[in-house]
Amino acid sequence: KASGKISHRAWFSPSEYKDVVLFLATAGVVVPLFRRMRLSPILGFLGAGVLLGPFGLGAFGESLPWLSYFTIADPAEIGQLAELGVVFLLFMIGLELSWERLRLLRTLVFGLGGLQVALCICAIATVAMLAFGQPLAAAAAIGSALALSSTAIVMPLLAERKRQHTKAGRAIFSVLLFQDLAVAPILITLAVVGSQSGGDLFSPKLLLAFAPAALGLVILVVLGRLLLRPMMKSVARAKSEELFMAACLLVVIGAGVVAALTGLSMALGAFIAGVLLAETEFRHEVEVTIEPFKGLLLGLFFLSIGIGLNVPLLLARPLDVLGAAVGLTMVNGAAVFLLAKLFRLRTRAAAEAALLLAGAGEFAFVILGQAMDQ
Repeated sequence: KASGKISHRAWFSPSEYKDVVLFLATAGVVVPLFRRMRLSPILGFLGAGVLLGPFGLGAFGESLPWLSYFTIADPAEIGQLAELGVVFLLFMIGLELSWERLRLLRTLVFGLGGLQVALCICAIATVAMLAFGQPLAAAAAIGSALALSSTAIVMPLLAERKRQHTKAGRAIFSVLLFQDLAVAPILITLAVVGSQSGGDLFSPKLLLAFAPAALGLVILVVLGRLLLRPMMKSVARAKSEELFMAACLLVVIGAGVVAALTGLSMALGAFIAGVLLAETEFRHEVEVTIEPFKGLLLGLFFLSIGIGLNVPLLLARPLDVLGAAVGLTMVNGAAVFLLAKLFRLRTRAAAEAALLLAGAGEFAFVILGQAMDQ
């Protein structure tokens, strides 16, 4: 009995589960409280992240050790898991679409979306060169990072207000979809430019570098069409809820991993899997199964973003930080508004699209991180 107690204590450490308990408690408080106040829970998770992070209560850990029980011990570990929130979100968006609807949206996706990315990259890069003295390659990297909006924030906001099927909602989704498609070419371009002496933006190796990403798209679509429906039918015959849930998670995460291995984003791979499953008879069952995972992981994603907010830097240099944020919002917002009007959206819809797409998104961390590594 004594040895049994010792071995039990050896493998069980309550502190290892502290971060999970803190997150679940935060979700239990934030979601109902903010919905009662008719505010987006996103704001609550962001604020809770600031409070529970190293720049919130964690800053007083040395003087008040007991506060360590109410702070996130390992933000990096939570961040890795939180990235799955965006993956599950894109999968759910794909489930609501079909190839036919995507075909109808092609003008907005490749027209409005392509022009938005190109125009915002050029505008931000120009400001980076003229106002901050950045060289061309660095300015292009900054522009590429800050021209992409946040799918994880914008799409839930549209869904909460039931605006995703309006003209503005379709235009916003189309732009976000093209931005997700643009992530892989941007990252590949950064890697190629960084490997070239002198940083040549027009290297002939650039087109060859896109081959793995294009191959990844083909693999996802072909294998998805061949395997998804038979696999889901086989699982459904077993009449096991646990097996069906495991199969759904395998599709989401497996598609994301295949996409990541070929240089694409995991979110884009999950989106393609969602579109393929939307054409099967299992669409609604999959949606009901995945929805709780998406909600929890998205909450964890926003919590991790709040944890990373450097409050001391904001307080030390408020004019620099807020000025840059306002400037970025104005540049992106103006570009989106003008392009939306060009594509014949009404002023109200164009303004809605401009406001929601004006801010930078989560892919900025990935792009800027790779740019600094290169």
